[in-house]
Amino acid sequence: MILWTLVVLVLEPNGSITYTVTEFVLLGFSGHQKMQNLFFFLILVVYILTLLGNGAIVCAVKCDKQLHTPMYILLGNFAFLEIWYVSSTIPNMLANFLSETKTISFSGCFFQFYFFFSLGTTECFFLSVMAYDRYLAICRPLHYPTIMTGRFCVTLISACWVSGFLCYPVPIVLISQLPFCGPNIIDHFVCDPGPLFSLICVPAPVIKLICYTFNSMIIFGPFLSILGSYTLVLRAVLHVPSRAGRHKAFSTCGSHLVVVSLFYGTLMVMYVSPTSGNPAGMQKIVTLMYSVVTPLLNPLIYSLRNKDMKNALRKVLGGLKISQSS
Repeated sequence: MILWTLVVLVLEPNGSITYTVTEFVLLGFSGHQKMQNLFFFLILVVYILTLLGNGAIVCAVKCDKQLHTPMYILLGNFAFLEIWYVSSTIPNMLANFLSETKTISFSGCFFQFYFFFSLGTTECFFLSVMAYDRYLAICRPLHYPTIMTGRFCVTLISACWVSGFLCYPVPIVLISQLPFCGPNIIDHFVCDPGPLFSLICVPAPVIKLICYTFNSMIIFGPFLSILGSYTLVLRAVLHVPSRAGRHKAFSTCGSHLVVVSLFYGTLMVMYVSPTSGNPAGMQKIVTLMYSVVTPLLNPLIYSLRNKDMKNALRKVLGGLKISQSS
């Protein structure tokens, strides 16, 4: 496989020559072309299933009036978010599997960086809000209708989207202004800050510290909120006298806890634990878990453990069959 790179030579006023990177090479997963074709097929199938699964949840929440409650409205928006989250990386990954150059432009790399991390941050906020919704429903059931109104739910959803996309412009601008003078090969399938920092020509300890501190705050802030919400939920559930009541309460929270565990478990391994000494292959696998596999599993987790969602999905699929036959 031939990897083409493009580095521009710049003649400085003092006569010296510097190298300016205009594009990066995303190595992705190594292997001969047959292996790349296999990877392409597998990721394409996962992408299609992810779009179909999360799209079905969005349609079910929109079409079934019984699901027009805050919990399911949050779930519908979360599924909509997952569609965009996987779309920020997988199309470029699929193109690279079939490409010999595997290049991405300098601006394209940082645009991917922005959308991938902004959508991931929005997901952290959504998981926190969904945990808060379950806390209100179980620990404050009498006050739940007056607190979690339609207007307040829309406000929380809007805050998640806006806050997620406002968090990363400053770190991305700081990193993009650093000198990249070669090499330009990123041993990853996404434009991740770790590999990007390794390509910078000058030491940047302050910016690295700012970015890693920023990542830790974004990850641990919502996570501690989720942990606090479910600690109170667990305490309340354990005081429920009937076994059926405890089972019902746990069933409404179980799906969300599984999703939180999958997403945050891999996220903390990647961005909180020291991964600089880990092999690049391990970092790719961890990134693949929370960016590709988790969005695929989320619709299955939510639909298989929720009777209302399963009934709504049956109605949606039944309506599609009727429209196709007619």
